[in-house]
Amino acid sequence: MNEWYFNPVGGYALTSAAALLLVMLLTLLGLPRHRLTPRRRWTLLGLRLGVILLALFAMLRPALVHTTTKRQSSTLVVLADRSRSMVIADAVGGKTRWNVLTSTLDESLPTLRELGENFEIKLYTFDADLHPLDFSRGELDLGSQPEGTQTAIGAALEDILRREAGKRLAGVILLSDGAQRAYAPRDLAPQGPVRRLADLGFPLYSFPFGQARGLGQARDVAIKSLSVNETVYVKNELTVDGTVRIEGFAGQDIPVQLLMETAPGKMEPVAGKDLKAPADGDAEPIVLTTVPQTPGEYKVTLRAKDQPGELVTTNNEMSTFVTVLKGGINVLYLEGALRVDPKYLLLSLDASPDINVDFVRIDRRDPAQRPVNLMERFQRGKYDVYLLGDVDSSFFTREELQALAKVVSEGAGLAMLGGFHTFGPGGYQDTPLADLLPIEMDAKQRQRVGDAIRSDVQLPGPLKIRPSKPLGHRHYLMAIADAADRAAIWEKLPPLEGANKFGEPKPAAQVLAETPDGKPLLVVQEAGGRVMAFAGDTTWHWWMEGFEAQHKRFWRQVVLWLARKDELTDGSVWVKLSQRRFGPRQHVTFTAGAQSPQGEARTDLQYQAEITLPDGGKQSVNVVQQGDHVSGAFDATQTAGDYAVTVTALERGASIGSARARFLVFEQDLELDNAVADPTLLASLSAMTKDVGGQSLAPEELPDLLRRIQEKPVEVEVEALVKHTPWDTWPFFLLFVGLISMEWYLRKKWGLA
Repeated sequence: MNEWYFNPVGGYALTSAAALLLVMLLTLLGLPRHRLTPRRRWTLLGLRLGVILLALFAMLRPALVHTTTKRQSSTLVVLADRSRSMVIADAVGGKTRWNVLTSTLDESLPTLRELGENFEIKLYTFDADLHPLDFSRGELDLGSQPEGTQTAIGAALEDILRREAGKRLAGVILLSDGAQRAYAPRDLAPQGPVRRLADLGFPLYSFPFGQARGLGQARDVAIKSLSVNETVYVKNELTVDGTVRIEGFAGQDIPVQLLMETAPGKMEPVAGKDLKAPADGDAEPIVLTTVPQTPGEYKVTLRAKDQPGELVTTNNEMSTFVTVLKGGINVLYLEGALRVDPKYLLLSLDASPDINVDFVRIDRRDPAQRPVNLMERFQRGKYDVYLLGDVDSSFFTREELQALAKVVSEGAGLAMLGGFHTFGPGGYQDTPLADLLPIEMDAKQRQRVGDAIRSDVQLPGPLKIRPSKPLGHRHYLMAIADAADRAAIWEKLPPLEGANKFGEPKPAAQVLAETPDGKPLLVVQEAGGRVMAFAGDTTWHWWMEGFEAQHKRFWRQVVLWLARKDELTDGSVWVKLSQRRFGPRQHVTFTAGAQSPQGEARTDLQYQAEITLPDGGKQSVNVVQQGDHVSGAFDATQTAGDYAVTVTALERGASIGSARARFLVFEQDLELDNAVADPTLLASLSAMTKDVGGQSLAPEELPDLLRRIQEKPVEVEVEALVKHTPWDTWPFFLLFVGLISMEWYLRKKWGLA
């Protein structure tokens, strides 16, 4: 059946307007009667009219459409898995999956040849990619042993759909162990292509090979997880947690070691333990510890000894990197009251990677719960700074306070913070700390635990805190902003809710902050170590009311000053990785930045980043500014080994420092690391095409399936629409040009042009 369709340019209105315009032009450009005979005039008019009609015909864009049918042979696609997991010997009689697959196809070869007389047979093997096989002579050569490093089932099916597009498929036969193991971009989920097969009416026949718990994998030791803190302070305990999966060695002792880098490329055992292999092959937890003695960045490896009979040993170890920090400031914060300020003080100090805070709560309502190891904590070298919150002196023994006073007089820093039971109200005037604190205290100020709160020993709020003049304005502790903005920032800070009423500062003390009417709020002095008395306990309002940065900077500077770290003038460059272990071809991201000695992020610098590759080569990486830091990414992680990212900070083109962080791209055998089969996946994929005949069958059923396919019609009639558009053909174009040329030629010949 033939039908005409029109699709006029711009619609019928525009075409009609164009026709009217052309007729008007024909009329206006009339031919002179006195110079032409009637015959010549009508000849030229006829040529012009022909041009106009052809132009209108082209503008209407007519098409003659009719349907036709043609016969198309069916195509049968056979897709065989040749990845390395097919070498697993988990079939009956100790045969490998590959042995069974090749035997299955060999037995089916005669039927395939018969099918080839009426069907188009397409055979492929696949691993990471699709590989066509030549079956033109009825012979099949699958190759020797399967060597593919990936099993990209989804991508292989997608390739089939693309290669065989427009053909009628009698079916797709998939022979595989069913476990998809592939890297991007070949890790396409197979459900998408199979859904398209179902929509097109093409069945998927799957044939699984291998066991869900492969016998060939029954002898294997694998480190399955490794967990460790990325940073640890020198001479502190480093704990490494891991899990080890042991299969096939039931009852045997499997040695597991913790190794730590002692020199580039040199690993030494630092701890070890024997694991008793379970009978069920479940993962066993293991915990090993070591104490790093020197600062630096070290590779840490958890390794299980290779055992006889293991098919793969690349999974017997797992590594990562640990940074051992030198000069980190250790702080002990003792608090006795349930109040808001400690929460935000800890948040501010935790924002500094070089400050480690141990928080100990002493519950005044339950003296029995007090820490029993305070004497140990008050020993020289244990902590650099001690912070005393709202803890009454009665909760310490005199021996403990003597030990604390001794460690402070030997150089540790001490800060006593405001509260109802600190300073004089806390009874510290009669303790060994009295000589160290920079203010005088009076026994008359004593506030006994459990008594009503005395208002005469407290300053009522709200209280503005201001740097003293001139010392406070210049002192490191009070420098929470640039010198030009410092006074204005202090004025804007929310006031304290109240504060302790201090006695007179001692002669050697310095008042750094005070109330607007001159009452001291922050007093410091040297007493062997540095000591600070701060009357406030509600600086959390700064954080909550928009001055988080100032809160962080103030408390960081308190700790740095008490630890005598305020003399540092170098900027601190840092680099952080999203993680330290990456798989092959995995995306690596990092961030970097720099801090001023006061802990503020520097945003006035430029940065250069480069990656050191496992072979020692270098590769530059672009970084992008994101707020107060920069970020970068690296993708060339195909090679397993140790990498390092180095970031250099530049100020006006000159380097002010650099930071380096290492990461590991681990060696991974996708196919043999855990080569269990997944027949469930194959069954679910075939079930998606069950409405058009898809099935999951045993390998021995392949010849029977081929015979059933042979009984189906080998040809189908396919309807196709055929469209003819005469207006865009070359004869039409020649006719149009010919009429215009003829009209011009005659006018020229007859003296009209």
